[in-house]
Amino acid sequence: MGPLSARLLMQRGRPKSDRLGKIRSLDLSGLELLSEHLDPKLLCRLTQLQELDLSNNRLEALPDNLGLSHLRVLRCANNQLGDVTALCQFPKLEELSLEGNPFLTVNDNLKISFLLPKLRKVNGKDASSTYSQVENLNRELTSRVTAHWEKFTATLGPEEEAEKTQADFVKSAVRDVRYGPESLSEFTQWRVRMISEELVASSRTQVHEADSPEKPPEAGAAHKPRARLVALKRPDDVPLSLSPSKRPLMKLEPLHFLQCHSKNNSPRDLETQLWACAFEPAFEEGATSQTVATCGGEAVCVIDCQTGIVLHKYKSSGEEFFSVAWTALMVVTQAGHKKRWSVLAAAGLRGLVRLLHVRAGFCCGVIRAHKKAIATLCFSPAHETHLFTASYDKRIILWDIGMPNQDYEFQASQLLTLDTTSIPLRLCPVASCPDARLLAGCEGGCCCWDVRLDQPQKRRVCEVEFVFSEGSEASGRRVDGLAFVNEDVVASKGSGQGTICLWSWRQTWGGRGSQSTVAVVVLARLQWSPTELAYFSLSTCPDKGIVLCGDEEGNVWLYDVSNILKQPPPLPAAPQAPTQILKWPQPWALGQAVTKTMVNTVVANASFTYLTALTDSNIVAIWGRP
Repeated sequence: MGPLSARLLMQRGRPKSDRLGKIRSLDLSGLELLSEHLDPKLLCRLTQLQELDLSNNRLEALPDNLGLSHLRVLRCANNQLGDVTALCQFPKLEELSLEGNPFLTVNDNLKISFLLPKLRKVNGKDASSTYSQVENLNRELTSRVTAHWEKFTATLGPEEEAEKTQADFVKSAVRDVRYGPESLSEFTQWRVRMISEELVASSRTQVHEADSPEKPPEAGAAHKPRARLVALKRPDDVPLSLSPSKRPLMKLEPLHFLQCHSKNNSPRDLETQLWACAFEPAFEEGATSQTVATCGGEAVCVIDCQTGIVLHKYKSSGEEFFSVAWTALMVVTQAGHKKRWSVLAAAGLRGLVRLLHVRAGFCCGVIRAHKKAIATLCFSPAHETHLFTASYDKRIILWDIGMPNQDYEFQASQLLTLDTTSIPLRLCPVASCPDARLLAGCEGGCCCWDVRLDQPQKRRVCEVEFVFSEGSEASGRRVDGLAFVNEDVVASKGSGQGTICLWSWRQTWGGRGSQSTVAVVVLARLQWSPTELAYFSLSTCPDKGIVLCGDEEGNVWLYDVSNILKQPPPLPAAPQAPTQILKWPQPWALGQAVTKTMVNTVVANASFTYLTALTDSNIVAIWGRP
C-alpha cells in the first residue's frame, strides 16, 4: 500500500461525499498501512471525522499532528504500535481499541487513562477501574515528587545556577522517586518526569515565593494518610483478609491472599487446586522480578507480588493447567527495532501447550504436544526457544518454538523424543551443562538423558538412573521434587520419606563409569514433613543457597543450605533441621479462617524478596521481605 489519497478516503468514508470535510466515519483497516502512509496534511482535512478504523495494518506509531480534534472512536487493533503518547492529540476520544499490539504493556494502558480523560471504553471494557488506579498512583507520585523537591531546594546555595539545578532536580527525581510495582515502573517514571518538569516550570514563575512555595493541588495529600495501591476489585480477584493473630517468624511476612483461579469467579470456591508458579525473567541483567505466573483449574494468572494486583488472566474452558514456564525473546520488528518479549508457556490436562503473550493479552501459539496430559514443562536455560514437555504418555519432548512471524504466531518444531519407563513429574536441565543433559524426577525414580542435538538419534531412552540406596530413599521410588541448588548440588525429594536429599552431580556423574544405574553421592539430608502424601514440589533460590518446600499443613519449610554445604566433610548423618518454618497464617474467606490446606508449590524470586505459595484450596499466598 502506498500513500493515502483523497480518492481512497472518499471511497472508504461515510457518509458518501465528494468533500473530505463531510466524512464522519472512515475505514482504513486491512490496507497494510505503515506509519509513514498516514499523511497529516491529507488527514487533517477530515475536519468532522468522529470514527476512524486503522485495524489490521502494520503501524508502529501514530503521527502526532493528524489534526483530528473531533475524533471519538479509534480502532487500532492488530498493529505493531509501541507507544501511545501520540493519542493525546485526540482529547475527545471516548472509545479505543488496541488489541493485538504485542509491544503495548500495562504501562501503556495507564498512560492512555492519563492522556485521555474522556475515554469510556478500552478494548471493549469499562475504563473506570484503570482511572481509579491511575488516580491513586498520580496522587502518591505527586506527593513524593513534591517532598523530593522541598528536600532538594533546601540544600541549594544562593550562588547555584537556577537552570542547571532545575535540570539536576528532574534527573534526580526520575532516578530516586519510586512507588508501586516494578511492572509499572515505566509509567511511574514517565509521570515523575512530567510532575518534576511542572514543578520546575511553576518555580520559574513564582521565584518571589521561593521560601514558601505554594504546593500544587495534588500535593495536599502529603499531609494525609498516603493512599495505598490495592488490588483492583475485579470479580475474579477476590482478596482474603489475614488473621492478625498469626505472624510469621523472622524476615518474611504474609502480604496477599488471592482466589484469582475461582471457577465462575465464585468467592465460594475453596476447592480448585493450584499446581505451579514461575517468576517472570528480569528485564535487566542483575535485576530481579516481582511478577509471578500461577496456574490451576482453567486459568493462568500473572500477579504483581508487591501490590497483589492480578495484572493478566488467561482462561481456557475445559482445561486444567498443571505447569507454567517463562522465556524471554528478542523480537525484531519490520522496521528493524528490537523489542524484548516475555512469553509464557502453559500446559495441562489436554496435552496442549499454549504460548501466551500476557502483556498484550492473547494466545499466540498452540502446540499439540501430547495425546495425554502434560505434567510439567520447562525452557532450556541454554536456548531461549527450546521447550521441554513431560507427559503422562511417558514421553518427554524437546521443542523449538521458534521466533514469531509478522503476525506474532509461532510454528514449533519437534527436536527430540525421550522415552521414560514411568510418568515424568519434574524436569531439571543439568546446571553445568543444560544443553547436554536433562534430569527428570519420575514416578519410578530419577533419570538422566543425553539431549545433545549433534547426536544422530532423535528418539532416546534413559541414559542413567540415579538411586538413593543409602538412607531412606531407594531404587524405583517416586521422585516428586527436583532442583539444582548451584552448579553441582541437586536437591531431590520422594514421597513418604520425611527428608530432602542433597547430592553432588559432579561426584555422582564422575564416578558412574559405564553403569546405567548409579547411586548418588549424598552430601546431606534435610528434615521435612513425615507425610505419606505425594507431589509437594520443592524449589531452590540458587543465588541465595535456599531450598523451599510446602507441606500438608499449609507450612513453608525453608532451608539455608549454603551454611550446611560449607561444613567440612563428613557432614552429620542425621537430617538437618530447617532454618525456618513459615506457619500457615490462617487467612479468612467467607467469614471463616482457612485453617488447614496443602501447599503444593513454593517459589521465590532470585533476590528472595517475594515468595509465592500455591495451595489445593484455591489460595495464592504471597510472602515478602519487610
